[in-house]
Amino acid sequence: MAAFVTRFAPSPTGWLHRGHAFSALTGWAAAREAGGRFLLRLEDIDTARCRPEFSDGIFEDLAWLGVTWETPVPRQSTRGAAYVAAIDALRSRGLLYRCFRTRKETMADIGRAPHGAAAPVTPGPLPAAEESERLARGDPWAWRLSLDASRQSLGGFEALCFVEEGEGPRGERGAIAARPGTAGDVVLARKDLGVSYHLAAVVDDAHQGVTHVIRGRDLLEAAHIQCLLQALLGLPTPIYRHHPLILRPDGKRFAKRDTAETLRELRAQGVPAAALRAELGFR
Repeated sequence: MAAFVTRFAPSPTGWLHRGHAFSALTGWAAAREAGGRFLLRLEDIDTARCRPEFSDGIFEDLAWLGVTWETPVPRQSTRGAAYVAAIDALRSRGLLYRCFRTRKETMADIGRAPHGAAAPVTPGPLPAAEESERLARGDPWAWRLSLDASRQSLGGFEALCFVEEGEGPRGERGAIAARPGTAGDVVLARKDLGVSYHLAAVVDDAHQGVTHVIRGRDLLEAAHIQCLLQALLGLPTPIYRHHPLILRPDGKRFAKRDTAETLRELRAQGVPAAALRAELGFR
């Protein structure tokens, strides 16, 4: 049996909160129980919002919680060559096309924080003459993954599936048929924004040898398109284990903008780490 390897992969775009603590502790405890490895990865491809103090805060908060991880900690901002190689591999097979939707429209699709399912977007490639004209004009564009081309290229497209050991938002568990079509033709890369969450996560999970992806159940939908990317790139599909979300008293998810609920603020208030771990169900 392959060794158990899982990871916690926060984005340093704000301070960690109780929800992050629960997710990190869930993965760390699972790795310890399995006698496996727990990795940390900084998903800092959003260069406009990521800040060094937030990266430092992640290390401080996790250490305060008692979580330990392997070093060095990889950063997605240093992994550009691997992402370009993946894009080139897909493009060489005719699986990508240029999309000239506006920056605002693309930002809605690229999935910096891909919580929940978005409405599918399938604009399709432009006629060659129009594409050449827009390229000559210098219009910005993004690479989209063509579902139609993927279906034609990949044998067994309809049989794609992944294993869910946790539980999705609608009780999904066990072997789940992948439905990448629910996301439409997703954006994988854009010149001024780098690569999408989906592509970077898939490439990095394979690079780090992750066998189990443990994360919040609001990210179950991301597994569908990630399963397709893994198949297209010839990468292993990890086992997924989506866990419940920690909610605020009003029933809403914790968010980084809730500064009063960040781990940094709890530490400043003198809340013991053991008390927070106990509150979250960990010793």
